[in-house]
Formats: sequence, structure tokens, C-alpha cells
Amino acid sequence: MTVKLVLVAACALIDTDGRVLIAQRPAGKAMAGLWEFPGGKVELGERPEQSLIRELKEELGITVKEECLAPLTFASHLYPDFYLLMPLYVCRHWDGFVEAKEAQQFKWVRPHDLRNYPMPPADEPLISHLAALI
Repeated sequence: MTVKLVLVAACALIDTDGRVLIAQRPAGKAMAGLWEFPGGKVELGERPEQSLIRELKEELGITVKEECLAPLTFASHLYPDFYLLMPLYVCRHWDGFVEAKEAQQFKWVRPHDLRNYPMPPADEPLISHLAALI
């Protein structure tokens, strides 16, 4: 059986108070209502960093420079209908103010409180890496 590989790039935006931004998946999307790190699918011909720069601008209205994206870890998870590979980057510096451009809910959360927010199975193992970093 062949399983489709989906490459998604995610970013842990960390503010000056050491909080991490999470966004709630909107109604109508797969895993609606769950909380996740901002990002999205890597398009054909894109590198993960380029994808994040594009997605963060589209979703949150912020401008991120590639040199401000530091790779932290990755998620590797088999869902029923696809296999997800998701590098997680950390970003502490960006231009602009975070605002919900696509009507999604978001919250700034302390790393030790992330487990209080239901997340997709692929995101859950990433929490301990963030908690160790911050």
C-alpha cells in the first residue's frame, strides 16, 4: 500500500515573555478545533523556510526573515490516509504584529501549558522539545 507523503512546515513563534503562539484549526478543515503551531504545506519547488515565510505572512500578517528561523525538531506521523513529515522551526524575531488574517483563533501560551490544548497527534511530541528550549 502506498501512502501519500505530506510535507508541512511549522513554526513556534516565541514572544519576549517566553510564550508560544498556537492557532486553532477552523471549522470545515480536517481536525477542526485542535490547536497547532502556525505554518502549512510546503508547495512544489519551495523549501520549508520559504513556505513558513509565505504562510506566516498570509495567516498572521508578519514578516519573517529566513535567518530568524532556527530548526528545532521534526514530527513524523502516520495518519490513516497520509504520512506527515513536519519540521518545526523556532522564531523569536519578526516584523509586524500578529493578527488573525484568516479568522482563526490564536493564543500565546507558556510551553508548560501547551498540553492543556488538544493538538493533532503529530504536534503533541513537539511540546517537550519546546519546553526544554524555553
